[in-house]
Amino acid sequence: MKNRIQELRKARKVTQQELANALCVTRQTIISLENGRYNASLVLAHKAAQFFGMTIEELFIFEGDEDLKGE
Repeated sequence: MKNRIQELRKARKVTQQELANALCVTRQTIISLENGRYNASLVLAHKAAQFFGMTIEELFIFEGDEDLKGE
């Protein structure tokens, strides 16, 4: 899942470590999120969205082909 974390973090002039501290995760987690190697849990996605003052949907871009209706 893609996200806008790096773009928004840089726009606010926040370091990866500062964001990690604010979200109570490691800097490595932020790096993995920014590089698309890790999908955030719902709790982490919520914290990140709150940090940037936006919705989860605005921060994370869902591109999967999974059937969301469960059919």
